[in-house]
Amino acid sequence: MTTTVGTSPDVKVHKSHMRTLVGTGIGNAVEWYDWAIYATFSPFIASALFSQADPTSAVLSTLAIFAVGFVARPFGGFVFGWIGDRIGRKTSMTVAVALGAVGSLLIGIAPTFAAVGAFASVMLLIARLIQGLAHGGELPSSQTYLSEMAPKEHRGFWATLIYTSGTAGILAGTLLGAILTATLSKEDMSSWGWRIPFLIGGALGIYALFMRAKMKETEAFEAEAPTEKRLPIWPQIVKYRKQALQVIGLTVGLTVVYYIWGVVAPSYAATSLKMDRGEALWAGVVANVVFIAALPFWGKLSDRIGRKPVIISSAAGAALLHFPMTWLLKDSPWQLAVSMSVMLFFIAGSAAIVPAVYAELFPTHIRTIGVGVPYSICVAAFGGTAPYLQTWLGSIGQAQLFNVYAVILLLVGIAFAFSIPETKGKDLTV
Repeated sequence: MTTTVGTSPDVKVHKSHMRTLVGTGIGNAVEWYDWAIYATFSPFIASALFSQADPTSAVLSTLAIFAVGFVARPFGGFVFGWIGDRIGRKTSMTVAVALGAVGSLLIGIAPTFAAVGAFASVMLLIARLIQGLAHGGELPSSQTYLSEMAPKEHRGFWATLIYTSGTAGILAGTLLGAILTATLSKEDMSSWGWRIPFLIGGALGIYALFMRAKMKETEAFEAEAPTEKRLPIWPQIVKYRKQALQVIGLTVGLTVVYYIWGVVAPSYAATSLKMDRGEALWAGVVANVVFIAALPFWGKLSDRIGRKPVIISSAAGAALLHFPMTWLLKDSPWQLAVSMSVMLFFIAGSAAIVPAVYAELFPTHIRTIGVGVPYSICVAAFGGTAPYLQTWLGSIGQAQLFNVYAVILLLVGIAFAFSIPETKGKDLTV
C-alpha cells in the first residue's frame, strides 16, 4: 500500500510568499541599480559620450539626460499602469523589467563620441528614454502587486521590500563602483571600465524577467468583475484626482532628499568637495546599510501605530536635520558616512511605507495607474531635476538655495500627510 504525503498549506503559503518577495524584489533592485550606476559613473559617461572641448558642459549634459530619463516616466506610468489595471499586475511588471534591461545594454555598448561624434550622445538619450519608460511602470506595478499580495495586518512591513530591494540595487552599484575604482586605472575606467556595470545590469534584468514569468496574479485583480477592468481610464483618473494629488504631495520631499542623500551624495562629495572617489563610495555603502536596517523598523511601527504618524515623524526629522548634516559634510569620508546615515534613517520612515500608503488610497480597478501617473510626474519634475539643479546652483555659488528648496518640499509632504485618511490594515480586495 502506498501512502501519499501532501504538502501542507503553510508550506505552500510560504513558498508563494517567497516567490512574491524574490520576484518583486529582484526586478525592483535592477531598476534602482540602473539609476544609481548612471549617477555614480556620470563623469566617465560624460568623458566617453560627449565632446571634451568643455568638460563642465559635458557633465551637465550627462546630468540633463539623467533628467530626461525621468521625463519618460509619466508615460511609462500611464502605459504600464493601463496594462496593470486591464491585463494584470504580473504582465506589467514582466514587460517593464524586460524593457529596462534593453536600456542598460544599449548604454553598455554605446560607441564613444570620438568614434561616431554626436550619435554617441543620441544613443545615450534613447537608452535613457527607454529606461525611463520602463522604470515609470516598474515601481507602481511592483508596489501595487506587493501591497495586494501582502497580509493586510503586515502590509507596512511587506512594503519595505520596495526600498530594501531598491537600496540593495543602489548598494550593489555603489560597491561595484568602489571596486572598479580601486582595481582599474583612471585610463581603463574612462576607456571601458565604466561599461561593466551597465552590461551587468542588462544581464540581471534578463534574469528578473524569467523570475517574474513564474509569479502568479494577485487575488484582488482576479476578483474584479470584467466590467470593472473595462471602465474608461480618464474619467477614473479625474474621479480620483484628490488621491493623485496626495500621492504627489507625499512624494515631492521624499524624492528630492532621497536623491540628494541616497544617490548622488558620494558623487557630489567627489566632484564638488574633492573627496577621494573610492572613499566617498565606501562612505555611501555604510550609509545605505543603515538605511536598509532602518526600513523594517519603520514598516513594523506603521503596522502598530498607523501610517500617518510615521510619515510625519520621518519628514519632520529629515527637515530639521537637513541643514545640520549639510554643514557637517566637508571633505572627510567619515563626515559623509555620518551625514548620509542620519538623513537616511529619517528618510527611511516615509520610504518604508509609502508603497503601502499609495496602494491603500485607490480602489483595485484604478490602483496601478492611479499611483503610477502622479508618482511618475512627481519624480520626473522633482527627483529627476534634483541632481542637475544641485550642480547648477553650486556652480553659481548658490548651493544653499537648493537646501532651502529641499526643506520646503519636506514641509509640503508633512502638510499632505495630515490630509490623508489613516489606512493601516485596510482590505484591498473591496
